[in-house]
Amino acid sequence: MRLGRAIRSGLPIVLSRVLFVSAAASDPCVKVAGLTFADPAEVIACQKSFPFNETLRQNVLSVVSRVFDFYTFEDFYLNSPPPFQESTTNIRAELARINATKYPTDYDFNLDLYNFAHQLNDGHTAWFPACYMSYQNILPAPVVILEGEVFITPDSVEFLTLLGPDFTNFFAAKNFAWQRFAGAKVLSIGGLAPFDYIDKIAREVSGNYLDHNVRVNSVVSSYRISGTDFSQRLGDLAGPVFITQTSLEFTLIPVNSTKSEVVDFPFVADFTGSPFTDGPSYWANNCAANNATNGVDRKNAGPSPDTTLQPGAEPPRLARAAIFDPAPPKSAVGLPGPFLPTLTPTNGSTGVIKSFVLPGNKTGVMFVGSFEGDFNQFPVDVEAAVNQFKASGVKNVLIDVTNNGGGFVCLGLFLHSYLAGTNFGLPGFQSTSRANPLAQKIVTADIALGVNSNLAFYPGDNWLFLNGTQMPANFDYNTPSVPAIVNGRSQPTSQRFEDVCPPSPVEIPATPPFDLENVAIVGNGDCASTCSLFTTVMFERHNTKTAIFGGNPHQDIQYKGMAGNQVLEFSDLDTEIKTAGLKDDPLAPPDLLVNANMRHNWRIAYSFFNEKLPIAYVSEQPQLRFQYTTDTYNNPQNLWTFAESKLFSG
Repeated sequence: MRLGRAIRSGLPIVLSRVLFVSAAASDPCVKVAGLTFADPAEVIACQKSFPFNETLRQNVLSVVSRVFDFYTFEDFYLNSPPPFQESTTNIRAELARINATKYPTDYDFNLDLYNFAHQLNDGHTAWFPACYMSYQNILPAPVVILEGEVFITPDSVEFLTLLGPDFTNFFAAKNFAWQRFAGAKVLSIGGLAPFDYIDKIAREVSGNYLDHNVRVNSVVSSYRISGTDFSQRLGDLAGPVFITQTSLEFTLIPVNSTKSEVVDFPFVADFTGSPFTDGPSYWANNCAANNATNGVDRKNAGPSPDTTLQPGAEPPRLARAAIFDPAPPKSAVGLPGPFLPTLTPTNGSTGVIKSFVLPGNKTGVMFVGSFEGDFNQFPVDVEAAVNQFKASGVKNVLIDVTNNGGGFVCLGLFLHSYLAGTNFGLPGFQSTSRANPLAQKIVTADIALGVNSNLAFYPGDNWLFLNGTQMPANFDYNTPSVPAIVNGRSQPTSQRFEDVCPPSPVEIPATPPFDLENVAIVGNGDCASTCSLFTTVMFERHNTKTAIFGGNPHQDIQYKGMAGNQVLEFSDLDTEIKTAGLKDDPLAPPDLLVNANMRHNWRIAYSFFNEKLPIAYVSEQPQLRFQYTTDTYNNPQNLWTFAESKLFSG
């Protein structure tokens, strides 16, 4: 996550006076200033040097509480349905507890709030304080689950040395030879059995996904596409984003040994924030609100920076459904060379999609790393890959969605539509937003002000009626609201609708380009948001074969991670309110005084199997499960070849 750097003008000067350390000699931030890799204990000392401030707590909790008024899943958490009970909580009671708790530092307050929101296990809904997420903690012992047992990643040397000499020199200075433990079998972690500790991290740290075993796959290291390149995740055990640990004890058996060893692995904190020299500059550059923190009135925001638009025109707002997943550390960890595919990529493989034809020309692979990136290039790349598949005589199509965190909603709908053909009909799901009193006021105000979909998400012309026709911008779909009772509480919703998407830059075929019985999906379950919507519509409407790799072999696993229909960042919601002229409404949240983001799931998508139940709460397991092996855990090409042999008959 990268929040804007510029300092927001007009913030209360008094906050800086009470938060900054007075004497440089006693300022612990000076000790870590300018270091790319620092001792976590010293980073924590810096971050804990900012005392608790009641003004900031009330500002933050006012924002958080009023954002939750729009949160579509709030009352589902009172009694989460099986198998998702682990996330059950009373959100308002937790906010009251946080408001009443005495905290010694601003760090402790933010950590408590972060943990509460993160443990909702909804990647669309979380508190992200940039002040305390400007470092990533790295353990030189990422773990993997191979054939039901836990190991330090066999490629950890090749992988972690890509972080550069500053990383390796940090441990060399400590005379800690982490390299010799690559591939070691793990007997215990933190005094617990390996899977017990992995379960603990899945419960307390991972977040993002409702299903516990999907979170288990997030704990461990795995391949993915980051940006437009193959890369490798550290995993949530070895790469948490909040600095809370300084070391972690393992009992393990190194490769080529039969004797167990107890080893205390030190963490190192990797700085990914804005440069600073001391406590005051750390706060100013990483903690104080800036020009990107809060929203704007888009009616009066000035000319668009997009020079392709007509004068006075604004680009349409594109709906996104994506989790926040820590990016690789600043020095960019790629997938080590020995694990990169050796096949020649097809046309259309320079963006977030990497496509290949497997040996034998029977199966084409489309590794869809995300639904982010270049919105207009994505459809072009899909068409290019499909055309090359056809030219190569491909019969089967394997879609890999490993660690796909989602992205633009309409790109997920496009991919489904391209594979199913336009004759299938509407490619998405019925959706609603929460019709709270402020939401109703926003729609009413937008209509009165003539606001349309070019400026905001609330106007009706963002949506289709269920018959497939577009709503006019002046249609009030929030009034009357639709009564709904969730766990005994009234939670009225908007009327139901589907998404309007911009015209595709490529022609979508009327009929499927491949027999849908010969299309299959593979992944690790860490398929979020738009990715979950895509895999769910393929499964529910076409019975697409789905195989999930990894996880705890003794636990069930879902094929999708989380399936909210659209996320709004705090600046997005604030923009909706300001554009509607309602910032002074008593129900509106104030501007944030700190550099942070309280995002939330703004829309629900409903299952085709049960149109009264959100997709997120429908338990849907894959038809096939496989454990990772030393050949497949971090080698996409080997995994695809294995999957081809198991999912396709010929």
